[in-house]
Amino acid sequence: MSRFSTFITVLLTSAITIALTVTVSPWWLVAAVPLTALCAVGIVDVTQRHNNILRNYPILGHARFALLAIRPEIQQYFIERDHDGRPFDRDTRALIYARAGGTHEEQPFGTELDVSENEFEFVVHSLAPADLPAHPHRVRIGGPQCAHPYDMALLNVSAMSFGSLGKNAILALNGGAKRGGFAHDTGEGGLSRYHLEPGGDLVWEIGSGYFGCRNPDGTFDIAQFADKAATPSVKCISIKLSQGAKPGLGGVMPAAKMTAEIAEARGTPAHQKCVSPPRHSAFSTPTGLLEFVAQLRERSGGKPTGFKLCVGSRVEFLAICKAIHATGIMPDFIVVDGSEGGTGAAPLEFEDRVGRPLTEGLLIVRNALVGTGLKEHVAIGASGKVATGFDIVKRIAQGADYTNSARAMMMALGCIQAQRCQTNTCPVGIATQDPKRERGLDVVDKAESVYRYQKATVESANHLIAALGLTSPTELRPSHLMTMVDSSHSRPFDRINDYLATNELLDGPPGDWAEDWRVASPDRFGHQPV
Repeated sequence: MSRFSTFITVLLTSAITIALTVTVSPWWLVAAVPLTALCAVGIVDVTQRHNNILRNYPILGHARFALLAIRPEIQQYFIERDHDGRPFDRDTRALIYARAGGTHEEQPFGTELDVSENEFEFVVHSLAPADLPAHPHRVRIGGPQCAHPYDMALLNVSAMSFGSLGKNAILALNGGAKRGGFAHDTGEGGLSRYHLEPGGDLVWEIGSGYFGCRNPDGTFDIAQFADKAATPSVKCISIKLSQGAKPGLGGVMPAAKMTAEIAEARGTPAHQKCVSPPRHSAFSTPTGLLEFVAQLRERSGGKPTGFKLCVGSRVEFLAICKAIHATGIMPDFIVVDGSEGGTGAAPLEFEDRVGRPLTEGLLIVRNALVGTGLKEHVAIGASGKVATGFDIVKRIAQGADYTNSARAMMMALGCIQAQRCQTNTCPVGIATQDPKRERGLDVVDKAESVYRYQKATVESANHLIAALGLTSPTELRPSHLMTMVDSSHSRPFDRINDYLATNELLDGPPGDWAEDWRVASPDRFGHQPV
């Protein structure tokens, strides 16, 4: 009976207070009412059938759920160490907040990291550091088939849709991009008026739902696309093949969240469930993808056009490279999204167990493009947990030309990593459509925070590059990045991983690349040998 001791105690105490109310004083009603309410809770607990704990521990069982509800806050505020938190540790979050606030982010006393830990990464400095560049480096996006190249910053706002984020967050991100002269990816949720209003540079992302340029049946509408792509602030067009946090999975916007404004941006009915399918209907082969790239580039007036993907099968990416050679159609850029990337909502299995991490995906894309002689015409972007100047330097050393960041930009807006993005109850008014919560985000102030964070982080990357004795990010090489292979030895990144030479895949694929190259076909996706 110990399981019911709390319930029995409440029952007896409630009976006593009711008796005292009747016989002694009506003031006992103050205690009798809440106790009677607890009795009612206990009766419901005992009689309900869906929860074992409450059925066995009436009333008391609710304490467990109350503690579970505040567990994330207890963990984050009192238990986790400065460098243990996930996805971003406390030190990284503090660095972003400091830079966004324009305060000093220097730390005293020395590193708290275990520098001898296996896989610890660092860069090798020079005894002859270089001078800092007079102006931030820009990456030219636009190959020989592009009429209007765009000069991309080293760090930009990664894809986040209006709908996933609220309007104030979108306005602030684009306002920061406008002030700092960096790009803002719209995400696949369409080209909303909140993306356009501040006037910052935009990368318009076209996903499988073709939001903002779709027919009523969900297929692609080239006329709508051409009309909107002509907007001056749209600088690049990006075709989303997959997202790092949930590759191979589409998305669903519940009807309750489909406001009239979101529906307008997406070109879908308001207050109805909105589905983004897992694959495109406009193409089904690598060759079709390249033809779609050419179509979007032509109808946008020659703006840089490329695609974003989380790398899965190496065969499939080699098939795209073969399709480029077969069609002669060159994408202007490819953004590699790592499986460690963020999302508003995804099943745990997809977040944890699908897709390649950014380091491996970036290496595959770099090797495939270099090995097929395509790299000089195609810029590579890297997206996935980019937050610090070291992250920028690391990804460029591994093979990227520039980087994108989503969650760090959200933290610059004030995100506290509460991880409630899918609930519409974001405590800081970023990932929500609730007007009462959104009002907590001041657009003018947070646009300045985004600008300060991006500027300070790029400056940090430039300081690191200068410390290596280099004058430009283009001089970074894999040999500048070191990794601990045991407690007392480190090795350069290019001695741990193979880097292919120009045209090596065309001249004679080495080692385990040979079979993948043989199987890859420009006429099909899929990675099973034939």
